[in-house]
Amino acid sequence: MITQLQGRLVEKHPTHVVIDCQGVGYEVHISLNTYSQLGNEETVRLFTHHQIREDAHTLFGFYQPVERSVFRLLISISGIGASIARTMLSSMTPTEIQQAIVNENLDSIKAVKGIGLKTAQRVLIELKDKIQEVAGMDEIPLSKNNTIKEETLSALEVLGYPRKYSEKIIDNIIQSTPDCSVEQLIKLALNKL
Repeated sequence: MITQLQGRLVEKHPTHVVIDCQGVGYEVHISLNTYSQLGNEETVRLFTHHQIREDAHTLFGFYQPVERSVFRLLISISGIGASIARTMLSSMTPTEIQQAIVNENLDSIKAVKGIGLKTAQRVLIELKDKIQEVAGMDEIPLSKNNTIKEETLSALEVLGYPRKYSEKIIDNIIQSTPDCSVEQLIKLALNKL
């Protein structure tokens, strides 16, 4: 198993690079996140995931080990292959993916091209506990807005407003005024309900 490559950067493209390691050129598929971190260095080191299939041997490269760990967790989910995981890491940073999973932000996972509602739900359910174990991410906090949103939704439900309808309005209010308290958010939501 090839776990890392260090060598001279021969070619650099948004989707792949070629690294010359002692005369052997390795084509390594990368995310846009890794592409942006590579810069113009002549000597590079990438942490790799070696995928062996019946018809191909493919190397995926990552600038940081945490990105590779997130990639490996994503491809462990049924319905997410290596290309969708790479697309996800191109759309979001590893930290953003981890926060979306911890905070159960279904919309941001679903926004990735190739991920539907059921797959996004599966990601949240199956990776909720595993994502905390990824190196360097022991301290992912639940977002403050998520707690405020939940308290506001509970209060509106008690008042008889349907949760799904209230949630859309609350999300819009949080985007426009992110520093709202629960009381302010309830007042603003009641004006729009």
